[in-house]
Amino acid sequence: MEVLDNLKYTKDHEWIKVTNNGEALIGVTDHAQSELGDIVFVEVETVGETLAQEEVFGTIEAVKTVSDMFMPVSGEILEYNEEISSTPEIINKDPYGKGWIIRIKMSNPDELNSLLTSVEYTKLIEG
Repeated sequence: MEVLDNLKYTKDHEWIKVTNNGEALIGVTDHAQSELGDIVFVEVETVGETLAQEEVFGTIEAVKTVSDMFMPVSGEILEYNEEISSTPEIINKDPYGKGWIIRIKMSNPDELNSLLTSVEYTKLIEG
């Protein structure tokens, strides 16, 4: 399982990467996509909404199951990665790159401090 040092993680297996001007990209971790299996559909109907930390922003559907995705930090959802609408399997192939799911404007960047580091997330998934 790949865990990148430059990201922060949630206990629910989302990652967040701060980009610029208080914006960030959010996706699901390599561990999550591996556990889910082949991803067949992603639904995000919250673009334009401002959600609190840990609120559900969408669902991810695999052959085996459907899972909610949770906001790592509070913020306004600016964009949904349209590329994964037609090719959701990108998340299986490149969960930290082309497989990002949403772009947000963070409401409270201090919430990043409550998230897991790569070391802490690795300990979580290794049990």
